[in-house]
Amino acid sequence: MTEPTLPPHAFWQQIHLSASGTQEAPFTGYFPAALTGGRHLRLPIRPMADGQHALASLILNQASFTVVRALATDLAQALRPFAPEVIVGLPTLGLTLAAALAEALGHVRYVPLGTSAKFWYDEALSVPLKSITTPNQSKRLYIDPRMLALIEQRRVVIVDDVISSGASILAGLDLLDLCGITPIAIGTAMLQSDRWRQPLAGRGWIAPDKITSVMRSPMLVRAPDGGWVPL
Repeated sequence: MTEPTLPPHAFWQQIHLSASGTQEAPFTGYFPAALTGGRHLRLPIRPMADGQHALASLILNQASFTVVRALATDLAQALRPFAPEVIVGLPTLGLTLAAALAEALGHVRYVPLGTSAKFWYDEALSVPLKSITTPNQSKRLYIDPRMLALIEQRRVVIVDDVISSGASILAGLDLLDLCGITPIAIGTAMLQSDRWRQPLAGRGWIAPDKITSVMRSPMLVRAPDGGWVPL
């Protein structure tokens, strides 16, 4: 078993050495998502509606600067072989990672996508957007037309904080396709379960060398003792 559940504000505040605390299932207080170099990030476990399954959660805009910097640094290292020229960030939480990642790569800026339509936006450069964390909200994903010159004929990497169902990253791919852009890679802090695999496979993005993350978390199922184990 892991340590008792941490208070909500204590998550995502530091990177731990894997030797600190028990890191074996069943998990109770948190899920230890493994990073390189014998490190881990403790993530809260969120039970799903059926009460028998759960996911490890990452809310990146609540993380400490130290954690955001560490994740961005690791992701930058993994993406350098692609030689990205532009980082495109998905809202909302993906923007935090995209900005830090672009800086870690030595870029002077990044290109944020958004869900708020400014009056100068072109509705033709937008697509529907669904999110696993806000399933009942109807949104559209936009790119500022003034940003098109930054991504045209460039080596683009699209970034989100977490890829779970694949819905958000697919919307990003659809929007970039409208702009005539095919990203060279997808970057994320965490791949959450494997539910994204089938949707992305339909777009030709299942190749593991094109989807880069710094940590993974499985779907969890409730154990007989009340803890959680990987499905």
